[in-house]
Amino acid sequence: MAFPPFRRSGRTGPPSAPTRGIGGRDFLLLLAATLGTFSNYAPLLSVVPAWSAQGDTALGGVGAATGVTMATTVGVQLFMAGLLRRFGLRALLAGGAALLGLPTFAYVLSSGLEWVLAVSAVRGVGFGMVAVAGSVLVAELVPAEQRGRAVGRYGIAVGLPQVLCLPLGVWSAAHVGYPPVFIATGLLSLLAVPLALALRVPPATPRPSSAAAPAGHRAAGRLRRLAAPWAMLIASACALGAVTSFLPLTASGAAVASTALFVLSATVIAGRWAAGVWSDRFGTGRLLLPSLLACVLGVAGFALSPGTSGYAAALTVAAAAVYGTGFGALQNDTLVVMFRRAGPRGNGMAGTAWNMAYDAGTGAGAVALGLLIRPLGVGGGYLACAALIALTLPLARRTTDPERSTERPAAHLPVSQT
Repeated sequence: MAFPPFRRSGRTGPPSAPTRGIGGRDFLLLLAATLGTFSNYAPLLSVVPAWSAQGDTALGGVGAATGVTMATTVGVQLFMAGLLRRFGLRALLAGGAALLGLPTFAYVLSSGLEWVLAVSAVRGVGFGMVAVAGSVLVAELVPAEQRGRAVGRYGIAVGLPQVLCLPLGVWSAAHVGYPPVFIATGLLSLLAVPLALALRVPPATPRPSSAAAPAGHRAAGRLRRLAAPWAMLIASACALGAVTSFLPLTASGAAVASTALFVLSATVIAGRWAAGVWSDRFGTGRLLLPSLLACVLGVAGFALSPGTSGYAAALTVAAAAVYGTGFGALQNDTLVVMFRRAGPRGNGMAGTAWNMAYDAGTGAGAVALGLLIRPLGVGGGYLACAALIALTLPLARRTTDPERSTERPAAHLPVSQT
């Protein structure tokens, strides 16, 4: 039933809708909620493994905390398609923020490995929900012609907590104590819950009934088109898990580790932002090859930097800058490529696949480096990460999409708004 327009000050017309796009109310709310949840996630990537080490966990088991978090993250992401249809983006973002934040307070009860892994597993479920819902909302809340810049700004919201909170968390844990870090990060994630609930997600566009039969074939075709950027991202994310989990334990002093993590996080933001502007102007995929090369060089630089000399410290920071810039640009370009290749109705699939690659790579890299330290040493483990990334270089040449995006604004996922 249609209602007459609301009158105010002698003017008639339909009620003004919130601005849709990168300057709109709902996209800004999404960015604020993302700042809160990632201010929980980012610092604990390094703080939780160090907390576990306080409980006399060997280096080989330290990476298990990140690995378990990412394992449950990826596990819940396997079910995100059904969860999106059942609960909707807004509810999943709010619920994920709560599941990420509330268990964080429980870390203070014990630094024993079993307890740390149990708490990390629950947090991983929340992070999986937050990561997918947030990235899909980027595509849902902005028109396609702004998508590169929107992904870039979302990347800034993801990256700022890593710039500020990751090194600050390492420093605070060493100088103030671990419990205050856990309490502060838990509260920051919980602050994102009301922001997520305030989002107004656009209504779903119903699917034509005739499209039901070949849906499985279309989904399989989309997945094949996402395989190359997926492989590039998961290989490069392995290095992120390795570096964030072990750099505080292997760098030449806490100051060097904090500085390198700060530089890494700052350059990731810069890379994502620059790649977003570039892709909207010149087309998606062109930065994949140089981004991968930067990742290879940066991770190889970490392999050459162990030691206590000033040269080793400078090389560690330089390696963080090179890898961070490349990985940031790669994150942005792979996500935009995936949205484009999946098509307007494949936003949920693309967002889920991208996050699964990122999170699975982060967890696998942390666990793998912990296992490789004994036979290869820290340097050898980093070189193995660099070699893995190098194997995906041929995929970048076949994924380049030089044409500027001309698709219409994305259709919306068939999900509820509750």
